[in-house]
Amino acid sequence: MDSRVLMAHGSGGLMSQQLVDEVFRSIWSNQYLDAALDGAQMTLPPGKVAMSTDSFVITPIFFPGGDIGKLSICGTVNDLVACGAKPMYMSVGLIVEEGFLLSDLRKIAESMAKTAAEAGIQIVTGDTKVVERGSADGIFINTTGIGVINEGTEYTPQQIKAGDYIIATGNIGDHGLSILAQREGLQFSTPVISDCAPMYQLGEALLGFPGGVRCMRDPTRGGLATVLNELAQQSGLGMLVKEKSIPVSSVVKGACDMLGMDPLYMANEGKMVVVVGPDCIEEIMLKIKTVSNCHNAAIIGQVAEEPAGMVLIETELGAQRILGMLEGEHLPRIC
Repeated sequence: MDSRVLMAHGSGGLMSQQLVDEVFRSIWSNQYLDAALDGAQMTLPPGKVAMSTDSFVITPIFFPGGDIGKLSICGTVNDLVACGAKPMYMSVGLIVEEGFLLSDLRKIAESMAKTAAEAGIQIVTGDTKVVERGSADGIFINTTGIGVINEGTEYTPQQIKAGDYIIATGNIGDHGLSILAQREGLQFSTPVISDCAPMYQLGEALLGFPGGVRCMRDPTRGGLATVLNELAQQSGLGMLVKEKSIPVSSVVKGACDMLGMDPLYMANEGKMVVVVGPDCIEEIMLKIKTVSNCHNAAIIGQVAEEPAGMVLIETELGAQRILGMLEGEHLPRIC
């Protein structure tokens, strides 16, 4: 095979077959994918099915802590986990620009295979399209995942009640700052690494608390502030959070202060916002902190009747202000 992707790799002929066999099927091999049917045929265990789809167009494609392939698996796995589902199967669609390095394509495929195996999800079907040079920025990836929700598990904003606690499972803003630093050539005394990670362990840890976990969301684009506003609007309740309780690393805080940015709006790819009932908050917090990438988890606030559909934040000086949704672009092409 040539060292770069050619238009002929997308023709549907021999070179397309070689690309699929040598780059994807050999790396992602499993019984469903190897059947080489027009669509995967799987058996699902009993339970409600959750399905999520997402597209990934990040720049740069490779960044400290991950790459577009790892990100595409984590993004869909975490959406399923946020639904209370056990991730099981995934489809992958790739749009690759003519001239893209085949060695980079293999690295991305290998990264996807490693992350999928870690999360316990199988890539069972997919599609690849090649577009003319200049029609795409290297590579775009779409992933669709399917998971199964156990009986008695229901994570929705409608389950949220006044008095519930709001948890952030770790330091926020790491992914957004990592991408910004890589894109703009910024260097800090302590390197900033993306938090990109599949949150399947958190999902498994919380399955033992049916009814105790009200809702989960992953604060990706728009960051923590936007997710809190979404939950407030969808539940019809108020969210009251304390700035000093929100976990932010000193590097992210210092960089955001210097750049005039707000970490509350920075994207995250390995964190969750979890709303938990007051009866089991202590037990759930202890359980969350046993998860490998959740040691910095913190209770950041509570749900209240008022102000309905809004988020208030108590600043470090003790004053309260409205914490609104992200308006416009904070960072382009972040996931």
